[in-house]
Parts: sequence; C-alpha cells; structure tokens
Amino acid sequence: MTKKFPLRLLICALVLVLCGSLLANLFNTGLWSVKVSRISFDTANGTLSGLLYMPKGVDASNPRPGVIVTHGYLNSAEMQDANAVELSRRGYPVLALDMYDHGHSDINDEVYEGFAAYGDFLKTWAPFWLNSMYDAVQYFYEQPYVLKDEAGNGIIGITGHSMGGFSSTIAVANDERDFATNGFRKIYANLTEGSDFGYSGIFGVTAQAFDAAGGGRYLGKVAAQFDEFFFNAPDDPAGTVRQKNYVATPDGLTFLQQESAEPSTWYDTSDGGHRIIYQPHQTHPWNHFSKTTTADAVSFYTTAFAAYNTGIKDVAPTSQIWFLKELSECVALLGFVLFILAIALCVIQLPFFSLAKTGLAQAAKGSASMLSKVCGIVITVAAILLPGILFETLYNGDPAATGSKVVFWFALGLIVCAVAYVAYTIAKGGAKKPAIAGAVAAVIAGAGLLLVTKGSLYANSSFWTAPVVNDIGKWTLGCTFIALMIMALVYLFFKSHEGVGLANYGVKLSPLAIIASCVGAIVTVACGYALLFLVDLIFKTDFRIWTFAFKTFDGNILPAILRYLPTFLLFYLVSTASIAINTNGGKGILGYILAILLNCGGIILWLCRQYITLFSTGVAAHPGAALSGIVLVAMVPTLAIAACISRALYKRTGNIWMPAFINGLLMTIMTVANTTVFYK
Repeated sequence: MTKKFPLRLLICALVLVLCGSLLANLFNTGLWSVKVSRISFDTANGTLSGLLYMPKGVDASNPRPGVIVTHGYLNSAEMQDANAVELSRRGYPVLALDMYDHGHSDINDEVYEGFAAYGDFLKTWAPFWLNSMYDAVQYFYEQPYVLKDEAGNGIIGITGHSMGGFSSTIAVANDERDFATNGFRKIYANLTEGSDFGYSGIFGVTAQAFDAAGGGRYLGKVAAQFDEFFFNAPDDPAGTVRQKNYVATPDGLTFLQQESAEPSTWYDTSDGGHRIIYQPHQTHPWNHFSKTTTADAVSFYTTAFAAYNTGIKDVAPTSQIWFLKELSECVALLGFVLFILAIALCVIQLPFFSLAKTGLAQAAKGSASMLSKVCGIVITVAAILLPGILFETLYNGDPAATGSKVVFWFALGLIVCAVAYVAYTIAKGGAKKPAIAGAVAAVIAGAGLLLVTKGSLYANSSFWTAPVVNDIGKWTLGCTFIALMIMALVYLFFKSHEGVGLANYGVKLSPLAIIASCVGAIVTVACGYALLFLVDLIFKTDFRIWTFAFKTFDGNILPAILRYLPTFLLFYLVSTASIAINTNGGKGILGYILAILLNCGGIILWLCRQYITLFSTGVAAHPGAALSGIVLVAMVPTLAIAACISRALYKRTGNIWMPAFINGLLMTIMTVANTTVFYK
C-alpha cells in the first residue's frame, strides 16, 4: 500500500457520497419539484417528527389533499420513501411520520404509565403506535395547505405499513368516534399495507367494528400473498409464513362487505364508501420496496381524491422514480463504507495512532499434514453453515426447545473432550502451554454457549430496552462462542502442532496497540457519523438499501448503544480473529469472499432455503420464523461489510483490534438506531 492510497481512497469515497447523495436528493424531491424538510411537533402524547414533502405551489391559498405515511415496528419515516416520493411529485403534500419512540419521535412518560394495567407485552409495545397516526392527523388537519371541504371535513389520506397499519386502523375508528361529537371527519381515505385486524382488535377495532366505522370513506388494504405475519385464514395450520388469500377470509369479506370477492377490485359499501384489497405476489417487507405496491398506492389515492385532484399531475402509477433514490443512496452507502476505511487508514499514519500497527505475523514454520488440510476444509464449511443451522435455536433462546438442549449437550461434550485431551497431552509429555491455551479457550467458549442456551440473557427489559436487538444479541453471542470453540479445538488438535500462535490469529497483546486502536476506532466512527449527519442536514438523505441503513439518531439512544456494545464488540473480536487465521491463503478478492462467507454464508443459505421453499410450495421451510427471518435479511449486508472491514484493516495493522473496535462501534450504533428502543 502506497502512502498516497488512503488519500486517494478518501477522495473516491467522498465523490461517491457526494454524487450519490446529490442524486438521491434529486429523486427524493421529485426532480426538485418538492421541498423536503424534517419537522417535529408537540402532541398530547409526546413529540412526533417526520419528513414533510411539500410540492411547489401548495400553500394556504392553494391547499391540496394530503397524505400521511408511516412505517412498521423496526423502521422509521425513511422506510416510506416510495409512497412519499411518488405521491408528493404528483402534487400531494405528504408527511412521512416517525411513530413514537422511533426515529426522532418521543413519547411522554405518563403514556406508558397509563398502560400499567395491561399485560407485560402490551404495556411496553402498544403505547408508541396506538395514537401515533391519529395524533399526526390532528396536526395535519390544522395545516393551511391541507384541503378541507365546505363542511370542514379533512381531505386527508393515511397509509401505514405493518404496525403503522394498526395505528392507521385505530385512527379511522377514533376519527369516526369524534365525528359523532364534532360533526366532521378528518380522515377521508385509508390504505393499510401489511396489517390486518389482529392487533387493532385487542383494542376493540375488529373487522366488524372497523366496517361499522367506515363512514363512507375510501378504504383499502395491501395484503401480500406471502406476508410473513398476517392475513391468515381461520383454519390455517400453525406457522404464518405461508401463502395467503385474504379476500377469501371472513375478515377480508367483512371489510369488503361481500360474500365473495376478487383482489384489486373496487366494491361499493352500504355506507356510501368504496373499498379494495390488493394482493401482490410478495412478502411483508417487500411492500415498502415494490413498484407494484407503490403503483397500487398511487392508484388508490388517485381514485379516492378524484373529486379534489385539481392541480394534481397526471402521471401514470407505473411511472416511478423512488427506486432511483434508493439506488443513489446505495452508491452513497458504498462511499460511506470506503470513507470509514479511508479515515482508518489515514488515522493509523498519525504519530500516536501508528502504534495500532503491529505488523503481520510470520507464517507458521511447521507444515500442515494432508489430514490437517482436509479437516481444515471440513471445519471451515461447518463454521460457515452452523450459524444458519442453529439460527432459530440461538435467536429464539428457548431453553426448553429441542435445539437448545442439543446445543447444551454438544457444548458440554466438547468441553469434556478438550480437558481430556489436554490431560492426555501433558501425561505424554507434550507441549503444555499450547495445550492449556487451547483448552482454556474451548472451556470459555463452551461455558458461554451453555449460558446462551439457558435463555436468561437480556431478560431484564428495563435494562435491555431494544427487544429485537436482544434477540439478535442472543444469536450473535451464540455465533461468537461457536466460532471461538471451533478455533480453540482446531488449534488444540492441529494448529498448535504446526507452530501457529496467537499472533497468527491477529491477537497481539500490546497495551499501546490496543489503546491506539480503540481511540483510533472512536475517531474513525465519529468522522463517519459526522459525514452522515452532514448529508442528512444538506440533502435530507442517508446511506441505505431497503431495510439496511446507516441513519441519524437522537442522543437518547446513546445509553442503549453503550449497553449493547460489549455484545457486538465480543463478536467482532472473535470474527476478525477467525477471518485472520482462515483467509491468510486467500489473495485479493478471493480472500474477501471467504471472509464474507465466514461471517454470513450460513444465513444466506438459510434465507435462500426459507424463501425459495415459500414461493415454490406456499409454505416456508420454517413457517414459524416470521420476524426472525425478516431481521436476518438486514444482517447479510451488516456482516458482509464488517467482514470486508475486518480483512482490509487486519492486513494493514497486523492485528484484530482496530477492525474489531470499528465494527463493534459502527454496527452497534447502526443496529440500535434502526429499531425500536423503549426509552421509558
């Protein structure tokens, strides 16, 4: 690597970030025909934030029908960019909403206190979505640029995906309740995506209650045929990851007020309203990354607002540019990753931070036997596959499950074997230090794996306040200890006889190198997020592709980030050591491919099997793995990027410290910032 390489890489990264962000802004603003701004407003329940898409020419003297769009459980306002971009560039003002305790929104303490009488699940899960959409409707209705009819009815459409759909459903019921008192409706149309009446029904808004609250509105549902959660027929067997036909279910027919119905067909209702169900050939998270579903949303609101479409551009529903915004943000994402690498390489050239470089270890003097080589290949394949094979067991963390019991006894057996082998080696007069070192690592890994199978990790929900991160954490720790166990046993039985030492794993126990690496990682990640916040400020975009994103966050999630940091830091320390020892023979791109496979090869195969089976047979390979499978999709780019950072920086520092510290910080912040965090 030449001295000029980090600077050249930095320039290349900044060009990608600038060009990608500029193009993303161009498409996000409808070719600069829409102004996008981040807003926040106080409500009775807290503070809501969002991105306001305001078309040119829309103001108090020229109000238009408005639309509020919002996200699902693990997401934020940016996840509704397809609907926001396409509706706003046609002329509708659009508010892309962060629901309470998501993105930049916050909820009052007393709201949670009001749910104290509910069960443990509802009292923590329901408060942040129950009133989010209706509170946003109150704000939007009061804005002078949002159209109202002569009777004071708001010409407002609301669309929510998944949990946002529950909130939208509750909002319609609340609006109809208030209509009985004030004599006008604020919500004119409602299209939900990826949600049925399962959760709104807990609060009394069943399919029958919602039908009665229709109030002559335009109502629609996007009910994907392969939705992992919802739209099940009453007689469906266990497991929700299967093909559905919502228009044939009792709830679907009640919603449409029909005895039999077809998808994508408008039906008139007894209250003078109009209703429709779309059934795209897609999964739950596919809804908000789909040209088909976006076209359905445009068609829905074009039909619903037909009487008020003066000034709305006549653009075909299939004419879309939102995906160009996503592709541009993906280019910026690539630039961001290269920027992190470039900053790290620049940092380690500075006087103090250069201590992070210890030099690559010399290759082992001993030669590997044919048996060792064959076993190495078999064990590497096993190491790649095991995180996928044991995914459900480790992710769910149920100690009573058969898989957990198998892992428990497997780990216990390996500990016994490792200790017995060490005793045998010492008795025969073999090398004590390598044998003891391998055994100690195996025992630590086995004990950690036993702890994971107990299922008590992250049980304190008042401390571990991000539920999905808790599940990811259980799987991550399981993978950590499996990898450590494999490396320990391979070292014990093979590597120690070949002259391999800790240095060959990138473990250089130099205090100054560790400190310099830690501080250098903090500086690097701080520079990366400074760039991200600057891009958000200037362009109102971030670095993402589909459900994977580096996005801005508020300071109130910092305590959660610090709590989860040790979990992910431990994983990336072990992961980087595994990449160091296993990719030494791989040159160029092949080394990076092997590093990626070591980190996420198993879960890629799990996802392929899960969804190929679902789409080909109608039932997924794991029909009960709904949320876990969706979460796993975003883990693939997370682990792939981390693998590339680990290999690139290990080759240039000679140790695991700086790449592991950077990945630990970067991926912990990204993971926590992208999901639900219970602040209260």
